[in-house]
Amino acid sequence: MKILASDLTVPETYKLLTGVVVPRPIAWISTLSEAGHVNLAPFSCFTFVSSEPPMIGVSIGGGMRGLKDTPGNMRRTGEFVVNIADDSMIQQVHATSFDFPPDVSEAEKFGLATIPSDIVGCPRLRDVPVSMECRFSTAAKFGQGATEFYVGEVVCFHIRDELYQNGKVHTAQLRPICRIAGPNYATLGPIVTQSAPGHWGPPGAQ
Repeated sequence: MKILASDLTVPETYKLLTGVVVPRPIAWISTLSEAGHVNLAPFSCFTFVSSEPPMIGVSIGGGMRGLKDTPGNMRRTGEFVVNIADDSMIQQVHATSFDFPPDVSEAEKFGLATIPSDIVGCPRLRDVPVSMECRFSTAAKFGQGATEFYVGEVVCFHIRDELYQNGKVHTAQLRPICRIAGPNYATLGPIVTQSAPGHWGPPGAQ
């Protein structure tokens, strides 16, 4: 099947892309509203963009009321926290994806405990395996819609002790979740280990 992008509507394009670009890791972002409420929302167009300094990026589209609470809070406060949920929290992650007014704390509404961050003013989720305190760096607009790519510098990592081994995160024990098309989520599945780059060669190679 061949599909010309020019023949698609915006919703059709979104459905196609979210079905093809899978699986997508989820940044469960906590921010502070002007009234001091902990806003919480998941975003699945999420990646890291630099390791020196550590920087992460997330693509955020427009909301029903214009600019979503999360990017508005990120710009206003200059801070946010990226929380990484495990597979026991799929229902809470999905519940916080719906649009709530700015004065509603999704963390409080869905019984998600928060604790103060060490460096930024925005709280982090207490019961997730990983949280990253971030300072907002920049945002860049792409396309003709309201989508922007937000980048933040990670200033502090919080990782459960048992997950951090020899300088690495034990991914299988992390049990992360990912987003696929529609209101559907997936787990990590089997891990297939291959030879490290630079150590591969055909049989008998020296």
